[in-house]
Amino acid sequence: MADSRFSYSLDEIKQMSEDVLKVAKSLGASSAEAELSLSVGQNVSVRLNEVENIEYNRDKGMSVTVYFGQQKGHASSSDLSQQAIKDTVSAACNIAKYTAKDEFCGLADANLMAKDILDLDLYHPWDISVDEAIAIAKECEAAALNVDARITNSEGASVSTGEGYFAYSNSHGFTGGYSSSRHGVSCSVIAESGDSMQRDYWYSTARAAADLESAADIGKKAGERTIRRLNSQKIKTCQVPVLFEAPLASGLISSLVSAISGGNLYRKSSFLLDSLGKQIASPLLNIYEEPHLIKGLASSPFDSEGVATKPRQLVKNGVLQGYVLGSYSARKLGMQTTGNAGGNHNLIVQSGTHDFAGLLKQMGTGLLVTELLGSGINMVTGDYSRGAAGFWVENGLIIHPIEEITIAGNMAEMLKTIVAIGNDVVIQGSKQVGSILIERMTVACE
Repeated sequence: MADSRFSYSLDEIKQMSEDVLKVAKSLGASSAEAELSLSVGQNVSVRLNEVENIEYNRDKGMSVTVYFGQQKGHASSSDLSQQAIKDTVSAACNIAKYTAKDEFCGLADANLMAKDILDLDLYHPWDISVDEAIAIAKECEAAALNVDARITNSEGASVSTGEGYFAYSNSHGFTGGYSSSRHGVSCSVIAESGDSMQRDYWYSTARAAADLESAADIGKKAGERTIRRLNSQKIKTCQVPVLFEAPLASGLISSLVSAISGGNLYRKSSFLLDSLGKQIASPLLNIYEEPHLIKGLASSPFDSEGVATKPRQLVKNGVLQGYVLGSYSARKLGMQTTGNAGGNHNLIVQSGTHDFAGLLKQMGTGLLVTELLGSGINMVTGDYSRGAAGFWVENGLIIHPIEEITIAGNMAEMLKTIVAIGNDVVIQGSKQVGSILIERMTVACE
C-alpha cells in the first residue's frame, strides 16, 4: 500500500517490528513481541446545514513487550525513529527488571501461530473529499429534519472515514500484518411537542463505503426514531416480557461474553464460573464465532498474540461450548488459548423465524426497550438493573412511549428465559444479533 499519507509501507513496518525484537534480544530479553501501526482518518460534521467540525487524524504507534524469563516489561511510543525504537525497548527491559515473576506470562505457544495470513478483504479506502463528505452529511441531516415538523433541532450529522495498517512480530519467528478500513455516517436530531422533548439517532458503519446505508435512509431513521419517542406516558411497576431491540440485544451478548472471558474467570468475578459444557441459556441460543467473514467488522486471521483464529460454535442450544481466552488467562485456568487475545471475532447469533413485528405479536403485552442508561450489571452475581426507555406494547402493537423506568433481573436467569430471537439483524459492530425477547423482567416506574 504505497501512499504518501503514510510515513512507511506495510512491508517497512513489518521489518521494523522485527528490528524491535532484535534490539530486545541484544539487551538480554529471552523473548519479545512488538506491534507497529499507522492510521489516517477524516471526520466531517454539520449541524443545521452548517459545517461544525472538520477533523483529520494521522497516528502512528509502537508497543513492545519483553520477557526476561518470568518477568515482563512493556513500553510504547508514537515515535517510530530508530532511536525511539531503541529507547522504547530499553525502557521495557528496565521495567521488566523490577516486576515480580509470573509463571503464567510469556508468548503464546509457538505451534499456535497463524501459518497462512488470510486476505479477508478488510481494506477499502474511501477517497472522499471534504466537500463531498459535507454534502453527504447535509443530505443525511436534511432527511432527518424533513421527517416531521416537530423535529426542531439537530445534534448534527457526521461522515467519518478511517484506514490504516499494522504489523505484529514475536520471537517465535512470527510476523504478520494487514490493512483495514472503517467508515461511518451518523445523525442525531431533537423533536418537541408541548412539554415533551426527545432525541434519538441512527448510524451505519462498514469496511467499505459502498456497504453503508444511504445518507437519506440514515437520516430518515434518525428522524422517525426521534418522533416516535414524543409524549411518553407512565405505567405502573410490573413484571412483564421485555423485548430488547436489535441494537441493544448485542449488549446482552456482550455481557455473556464478559462472563465467559478469561480475566473474569480466573479472578472468579463471573456469574458463569465453571459453566463449560453446562446449560447457561435457553435452547434457542446458538452463538458462532466467525473470524474469517469477508469484510467483517471484527474479522482477523490472527489475534493480538499471533495465534491463528478459527471458526467455532461458542454456545450450542444454550450449552456453553468454550470460553474466550488469550494465552495468559488460559494458562491461569490450565487451558489453551482460544485465539481471543484482544477480543472476540464476529459473534453471530442464530436468528429465529420472526421479524420485528412477529416478535411484538409473540410478546403480546410488555415492554420494548430501545435505550439503556448506565452499566448496572454485577458480573459476580449477574444482577442486572439499568435505566431504560422504550415503548409499551399491548396485543402485539406499540401503544405509547415510556421513559424514566428501570428494568431489573438477573443475567443468568435472563439468558435461560430467552423465548425468541428475531431475524431483524443490524450489523453495527462485532456482534450480529436480532432483537431478543425475555420472558419476564421487573419494570419499575416512579
